[in-house]
Amino acid sequence: MSLLITGGTGYIGSHTVVELLQSSNEQEIIIIDNLSNSSTKVLERIERITDKTVTFIKADICDSVALEKIFNQHNIEAVVHFAGYKAVGESNEIPLAYYQNNVSGTLTLLDVMAKHNVKNLVFSSSATVYGNNVSPLNETMATSATNPYGQTKLMVENILFDLAKSDEAWSIACLRYFNPIGAHQSGLIGENPNGIPNNLLPYVAQVAVGRLAQLQVFGDDYDTQDGTGVRDYIHVVDLAKGHVKALESLAHDKGTVKGCQAINLGTGNGTSVLEIVTTFKAISEQPIPYQVVPRRAGDLATVYADAQLAHDLLGWQAKLDLTAMIEDTWRWQSENPNGF
Repeated sequence: MSLLITGGTGYIGSHTVVELLQSSNEQEIIIIDNLSNSSTKVLERIERITDKTVTFIKADICDSVALEKIFNQHNIEAVVHFAGYKAVGESNEIPLAYYQNNVSGTLTLLDVMAKHNVKNLVFSSSATVYGNNVSPLNETMATSATNPYGQTKLMVENILFDLAKSDEAWSIACLRYFNPIGAHQSGLIGENPNGIPNNLLPYVAQVAVGRLAQLQVFGDDYDTQDGTGVRDYIHVVDLAKGHVKALESLAHDKGTVKGCQAINLGTGNGTSVLEIVTTFKAISEQPIPYQVVPRRAGDLATVYADAQLAHDLLGWQAKLDLTAMIEDTWRWQSENPNGF
């Protein structure tokens, strides 16, 4: 039997592939990726970490012919679906591309899965679907979105809930990520964004390593301990292990996830932007100059998870603390100053 990982050469996908390879000797791992925001160089790094090989196919989830060929050639048991555009700011500029790739691409994937009777799915969702709800955020809250990226995640979630209602054979975990940071302890894989990073940690790391001149801090007048925004940062390895647990939960004979279930993956704790900067500066022993600039429209003061359901349903909880997250980020960035 095989597992299909879409977007498996990306940041979260590659770390999840490592955890899957290290947790099982039985299943073949098949990665498909169009390489729009990743590199095949990560495949060699995965093999160095795990001493195991994966099957890689360059393909796009919007290409039904390519997907049909893959499903015809491999006995796929389940899919972990990471493939998708993920930059909030960019989604405001090119919304049609986001809807085409994230929503239409997922529909194409689901259609091919259904034709081949593959109905176990772990979907890469986001805490952005909570809109303007007050933290701690839990899975019973009403959902909404404030940007096209968030809308695509919410649309796909709604599609998956409807699909599971229509056919009880489907078993789907929608994992709502909070803020993944960190890198593998080996220093061989980590976040390697194309162009200017959209997220805080890779930006801070690139300032520390000298690739970027300074950090912009968007607002220091929030109602938080130091005036900067507070977010729930989770180590990418903890996040990856959550996917392994989610896949285990989909087994219909013994699984705890029935139908479609939304599940938060976060620590349940918040950390401010300036706390991140201070900790990174101490660990890296590098200057991290920053400039405070006006708030970004739509940013909330505080966002963090209620992660109890993941513990109850999957037997999972985050274990790595902020120090480990930043130490691993710095090891990756300092050993790979220009990425892969």
